[in-house]
Amino acid sequence: MFLPFFDNLRKAGVPVSLREFLSFLEGLKAGLALYDVEQFYYLARISMVKDERNIDKFDRAFAASFDGLEQITSEEMLEAVDIPADWLEKMAEKHLSPEEKAEIDALGGFDKLMETLKERLKEQQKRHQGGSKWIGTAGTSPFGAYGYNPEGVRIGQEGSRHQRAVKVWDKREFRNLDDTVELGTRNIKVALKRLRRWARDGATDELDLGGTIRATAENGYLDVKTRPERRNAVKVLLFLDIGGSMDPHIKVVEELFSASKAEFKHLEHFYFHNCLYEGVWRDNRRRWDAQTPTWEVLRTYGKDYKCIFVGDASMSPYEVAYPGGANEHWNAEAGQVWLERARDQWANHLWINPLDQRYWAYTQSISMIQQIFGADRMVPMTLEGISRGMKLLTT
Repeated sequence: MFLPFFDNLRKAGVPVSLREFLSFLEGLKAGLALYDVEQFYYLARISMVKDERNIDKFDRAFAASFDGLEQITSEEMLEAVDIPADWLEKMAEKHLSPEEKAEIDALGGFDKLMETLKERLKEQQKRHQGGSKWIGTAGTSPFGAYGYNPEGVRIGQEGSRHQRAVKVWDKREFRNLDDTVELGTRNIKVALKRLRRWARDGATDELDLGGTIRATAENGYLDVKTRPERRNAVKVLLFLDIGGSMDPHIKVVEELFSASKAEFKHLEHFYFHNCLYEGVWRDNRRRWDAQTPTWEVLRTYGKDYKCIFVGDASMSPYEVAYPGGANEHWNAEAGQVWLERARDQWANHLWINPLDQRYWAYTQSISMIQQIFGADRMVPMTLEGISRGMKLLTT
């Protein structure tokens, strides 16, 4: 019965394998999700989704395959689907308080509730608003929508008002993790997570389970061992283009900067305009009177840093190729010279370009910087592009 579900997953673009599908079926056979719809959803997701970016695709395929599984919507559904009493009881244990369950028991239990629902559906031929008997809206009948009754079955209501029956797959909380959507801080973090090198530092405040077991076995008594927490030890040097043609990209660059600060413990950043020259700065309010010489940056940050430039690389070719080509000051050396020095100092380098990649070929300066850094070392500021760039930085 689950083959259409497997087919829907493949059609939605979820790269689920037959082995993963069989693991899901084995989990069902083992009783891991017998009476709970949400458990069934999470069992299917953990079995068949191996990449966060596919979660939204999975949710859409799940909704297409099992829409209506979580709620009873009509007399036909009640008659067509054999819902075990123990399923309903398990759902009650999860969603109802002890007081609400006591009220249901006093009214005759779930059998009486389902029987009454069928009778009401047969009797009622039109929509009912308010009241306490008929199936309708905004009343206290056990059957309907937009009202409240502790033993209720929801019919015809979009979403839940009392959180009695939440359809997690329709909430689609992971929709922004899809490769094809625009960036946001959350999914930039997903892409940046690929750039990691774990190390343990700081206070010894994390339980070392393996060490504790070994020490206990050797000493004959409980010997608790702790260790420093594991942290991302990657060092990142971030150069951010600011002003001019970068103004339309401020929001997405801010999101990238915010995500980088959250992901990398060792992060240093500097600003530049259009191309790298003899000076950079940390505070844009003091860009003219508090610059840091680029030579000082080159000497301060070692070859173990990952160097990332963020900019649209869109400028006059003279700004890259000639002394004096900068549009805001006289540069004694061409921008290309400084970019080559940065490239040689930090072998793990990358240029992230927020400009739509379709337009790169029409801007000469972009081609010039690609020649300096390497064509594969300039990636678009998309989830796929950043993920590809992080992979390059780890090689």
